[in-house]
Amino acid sequence: MSAAMPGKGPEKRREQRRRASGTVLVRCLAPHAKVIEGRLIDLSPSGFRMAHECASLQAGQVVEFSHHEAAGKAKVMWNRIVERSVETGFLVER
Repeated sequence: MSAAMPGKGPEKRREQRRRASGTVLVRCLAPHAKVIEGRLIDLSPSGFRMAHECASLQAGQVVEFSHHEAAGKAKVMWNRIVERSVETGFLVER
């Protein structure tokens, strides 16, 4: 496990992330079927992080997604507000 960054808890990532870019489309499943367009920030073998403007995604919510490297279903793991944007981490369901 890598060392914690100052002011943050211990690193919990199990996989290496790599920077990525491009458009991500996320479709929320029923009952709130809507499409969110965002920007891909990084990828790992089991997930991805995107920036967008929709504050209604909730941890545990399952969505359909597509970006230039993959498509399928993913679970919202976390959200955080960064300046005027929302960042969301997703775990891809296999």
